[in-house]
Parts: sequence; C-alpha cells; structure tokens
Amino acid sequence: MTIETLPALRPARAPWNKGRIIGQKLPLLPKHVWSICVRLELADNRRDLALFNMAVDSKLRGCDLVGLRVNDVYAAGHVKERASVTQSKTRKPVRFEITETTRLALERWIKDPEMIGSEYLWPSRVHASPHLSTRQHARIMRDWVLSIGLEPSAYGTHSMRRTKVAQIYKKTGNLRAVQLLLGHTKMDSTVRYLGVDLEDALTLSEGIEL
Repeated sequence: MTIETLPALRPARAPWNKGRIIGQKLPLLPKHVWSICVRLELADNRRDLALFNMAVDSKLRGCDLVGLRVNDVYAAGHVKERASVTQSKTRKPVRFEITETTRLALERWIKDPEMIGSEYLWPSRVHASPHLSTRQHARIMRDWVLSIGLEPSAYGTHSMRRTKVAQIYKKTGNLRAVQLLLGHTKMDSTVRYLGVDLEDALTLSEGIEL
C-alpha cells in the first residue's frame, strides 16, 4: 500500500508589508511643517524643535543628520548661516542653508544644560551611543507625524529630506538646483527621487507662453 505525499503544513504568517504603505515616503506639506513646529514650541521641546527644523533645512539623509557635530553648524558663538558636511553615502561634501528660524532653535538647544560638554549636536540619552541613532530618529519622526494626525506608514525620516526640495521643484521646476541641494551625482537620481513624470513636464510647459 502506497502512502501519498502530503504537502507540508506551514503556519500562516501575515505578509511583512500588511497594513504598510511601501515605496517612496511622502514629503511633508508646508501646513504639516507649521503644525509640528507649533506643537514642539508649545511643549518647549528644544531638542526636537531644533532637530525638526534642521532636518527640513539641511535636506540630509538621516545617518548624516544624526551624526552632525556642534562645530559643523556653530562657530565663534553663533550658528552659521550656511554649513557643509561630507555625506557618508557618497563621501562628497554638500552645502546647505540654515534659515533664521532654525538658527534661533539651534542656539536655544546648544545653550541648553543637556548640551554641556557634548561634541555631537544630538547627543543620545543611551550611554552606549554618542549621538542619536537612525532608529531613534525614526521613532521621533513617527511621533511628530502622529501628533498631527497623519498616517505614520506614509512618512519616514526620508520625508524630511524631500520636504523642502519638493516645494522648490514645485515652485521653480529647477531640477539642477534640487540635484545640487541633495548632493546627487546624477540627474537621473534626482528625477527618480522627485518622481518627475510627463505630467509634471506638461504642467511646466503649459505655464510658459511665447
């Protein structure tokens, strides 16, 4: 008598991406930026306010943002108007502006008692780490998004990198400027990053009259 081979039984597992929005993370809109800033100011959360503003202004990847040192942005008793850091991914320098609002937030944070003797701009409260980890940064970002009622799976730390350049491209259509601000070596990378398609090109073209 032969014994038929039965299929192996495997426990049912939920797909890893169930309930998640995968793909590129959305940039924050100006109203979202304003709402988060107001909440952080009302809570007198100096670190998070400075971190949030700096993330928007610098357009840095999360790993470069959390690794910033005080002397990268602060010299001669003042926060710099422009700064430059070497990107960990490309090993190439990228420059960015620090707006007045961000400079004020940074000055308040740098003078905070928590910052005494710290070499890094965002010191970690975990003794094993000298500065915030990218994982800690992601959790902080999730709290910001939740505080204004957004779906957290649609946003991430890369949303901060895209927020300002999305508005620059929307208002100017200048891909070269966006490429320089992001520190991309190839224009194709910038095009994919912004999700530029034929519809965007047609919209820009319609706004030009000869």
